[in-house]
Amino acid sequence: MAREKKVENYDVVVIGGGPAGLTAAIYAGRARLKTILVEKALVGGLATYTNEIENYPGFPDSPKGESITNLMKKQAEKMGVKFKLTAVKSVDLKKEEKIVETFRNIYKAKVVIIATGGRPRVTGAENEENYLFDKGISFCATCDAAANTDKHVVVIGSGDAAIEEGMFLTKFAKKVTVSVMHDEGIMDCNEIAKEAALKNEKMEFVWNTVVHSFEGDGHLDKVVLKDVKTNELIPVECDNCFEFIGYIPNTELFKDQITLNNRGYIPTNDRMETNLSGVYAVGDVRDKWLKQVATAVGDGAIAGFAAEKYIAEEEAFKDQIMQCEKPGLIYLYNAIDEASRELLAVIERIEEETKGQIAVSRVDVYKSKGIAERLSVDTFPSVVTTDNGKISNIIKENLTEKVIKESLNI
Repeated sequence: MAREKKVENYDVVVIGGGPAGLTAAIYAGRARLKTILVEKALVGGLATYTNEIENYPGFPDSPKGESITNLMKKQAEKMGVKFKLTAVKSVDLKKEEKIVETFRNIYKAKVVIIATGGRPRVTGAENEENYLFDKGISFCATCDAAANTDKHVVVIGSGDAAIEEGMFLTKFAKKVTVSVMHDEGIMDCNEIAKEAALKNEKMEFVWNTVVHSFEGDGHLDKVVLKDVKTNELIPVECDNCFEFIGYIPNTELFKDQITLNNRGYIPTNDRMETNLSGVYAVGDVRDKWLKQVATAVGDGAIAGFAAEKYIAEEEAFKDQIMQCEKPGLIYLYNAIDEASRELLAVIERIEEETKGQIAVSRVDVYKSKGIAERLSVDTFPSVVTTDNGKISNIIKENLTEKVIKESLNI
């Protein structure tokens, strides 16, 4: 007989435990929101595999990525965040109450923050799995370049990322050997990067090749390339290898739920909002330019803050704005706008005259337009009147005391 799943209710469920998810959880927990973070593998994400992080502010001693993410986890726990190490089986994000289902639990939440990250595309060559991340194969030059000072590294790929990151590596490494699967002079990158790379004295190219195998005793010390035309095996001794052949976002779970771009990433606005209300995306799973620990932390901070605002506005919208007890007057204004401030006196006068017969709400949109968007108002100042919990009128122009009173039938 199938075991009945335990149902738990949360304000916020964070899916994914990398730096973005951890930061979002910290912000949500600090806002006294009941928060759980669900991670299927290792809390800390891909950052835990980085030997040295030299560009994360506040850590001049270049600690391991794991050291930084362990501190983040400890801080999240201090904020009351719960952690669950398990895979998410399915989600239902389209309704007001979000459902996140694992093999043993069903989590119901007001907000879901997607921080599932991504995974580098690998070559599939022999022995590759033995050298991933801290054993010789890396995927981030920005993270690991300094650790390769005066060393010989191999770069796999010829797209924009491969060539640009390869050139960055030449600032540190003594030699960068690039494996390109095309004929000599043909690359997948832009022409400017190609021209600069071909002129770079530290870069050497092995044309018409793919990776056959990775070799080394405990740590990579040789990449064996294969000529795609002659099948000749070409051993290249090296200290480390960087693979730049693409990145795969972990969004399979959400493809029928939220909007994805043609590469599988999640588009968001600057508040980390997806196309679904109450659903946010942060970190490497998000469609963005730079994928680093520092940018992931920024994403998480925004989403955690936005989640707090969303929940507060949702509760205010139901309990105060759209109340059913009496006719309502909602004044939407921007506190930094002089005309908006002047009309506050009119609203106060109407409130005094009606002596509690009208439910008056003042909504300052300066910091957040969430309630205004729920009311489909984008012009400020505006007045919305309600009756029996439904919008009866929206006044965007000619905001006079007489017009407002007429709309309220007073």
